[in-house]
Amino acid sequence: MIAAVGLTALKIIVGLATASLGILAEAAHSALDLVAALMTLFAVRFSARPPDSTHLYGHAKVENLSAMFETLLLLVTCGWIVKEALRRLLFADVPVEVTVWSYAVMLTSIGVDLSRSRVLARAARQYNSQALEADALHFQTDVWTSAVVILGLICVQTGDVLLDRFPALRLLRQADAVAALGVSVLVIWTSLRLGRRTIDALLDRAPEGMEARIAAAVVTVHGVRDCHQVRVRYSGPVLFVDLHVLVDGAQTLTQAHSVADEIESAIHQLAPGSDVTVHTEPG
Repeated sequence: MIAAVGLTALKIIVGLATASLGILAEAAHSALDLVAALMTLFAVRFSARPPDSTHLYGHAKVENLSAMFETLLLLVTCGWIVKEALRRLLFADVPVEVTVWSYAVMLTSIGVDLSRSRVLARAARQYNSQALEADALHFQTDVWTSAVVILGLICVQTGDVLLDRFPALRLLRQADAVAALGVSVLVIWTSLRLGRRTIDALLDRAPEGMEARIAAAVVTVHGVRDCHQVRVRYSGPVLFVDLHVLVDGAQTLTQAHSVADEIESAIHQLAPGSDVTVHTEPG
């Protein structure tokens, strides 16, 4: 969050001083990074609360709601950037002043985003957090968008230097607005990917192939005759697994319970930290 505040302030100052839409677009993006970081902090802390009488499966889906909110914020911001870029390309000639500060702020942004994305990705893997994983992906994309803005600034500066000798290079002076459009395209693409995953989680879509892998692992457990009615769904970082198995009808209750424990262990090897419910049936 501290990094987001610092980058937003720097980009706003430099963007206004140079009239660079690309840098101002990145400033808006960094402001959303701050909102996203706040939302992620709230979501991760709230989702860690234990189940209660009104949320029997826990509060982990708050992470998915946080990701959806972040997606909507990104799409709204991209709409504004696209509108302003098209205005500059088609209707208004806004001169852009490229200075050493233009490059300095964008290179600083790349360095900060690289460090943030690596830290978040490592934490996401450690805690199996979809919210942290979404933020890591977000900041990885920020690196590429910053690189696009730098390319636009280079084109603008090249056009200014060579305009007298090569009038045809006048179009390069609009590269900043084109770069802003490029930023928007990348952010929209990332937002749609994140939004699709979030919707899948909110609609309890099963992970691809997980049902078959669980069934295959369960039938290898000694004493299991059949595995059926496997149901899986994610709630935040937690995978919930419910399944029915046929066991030898001659088994005692203690033996059937032991088989259920072995089934849970087999599933935990596939999905560590999952919440498993096994219903045993005599077969």
